Amino acid sequence: MARYLAQIIVMGAQVVGRAFARALRQEFAASRAAADARGRSGHQSAAASNLSGISLQEAQQILNVPKINPEDIQKNYEHLFKVNDKSVGGSFYLQSKVVRAKERLEEELKIQFEEQIENQNKQQHRTPPPET
Repeated sequence: MARYLAQIIVMGAQVVGRAFARALRQEFAASRAAADARGRSGHQSAAASNLSGISLQEAQQILNVPKINPEDIQKNYEHLFKVNDKSVGGSFYLQSKVVRAKERLEEELKIQFEEQIENQNKQQHRTPPPET
């Protein structure tokens, strides 16, 4: 009886181990694909995600902004912050998630602005001087 029980436990551990390894490989592949899709600017964006503890996609979902637009971010932030205020029966946890999402999206706006400035500077240096 103990032998059969030991075999069942070993087989169960093998199944769980294989499933875990497969899920881990899929997660690494998805992470690598996302990093490749982000390209060069992804390094700054990934760093901002690590610092804020929230990904760009999660921040967009929390504030319900499909495109990063400062006006929409501010409008949705104000609404969600008020709705989740503890004094009106809201959740402090959700309110803090809303604040973190806004901070993450503002950081992304800053990164995008810096990239635009950098690209403009590169274009200015590439254009040949006018001929006289």
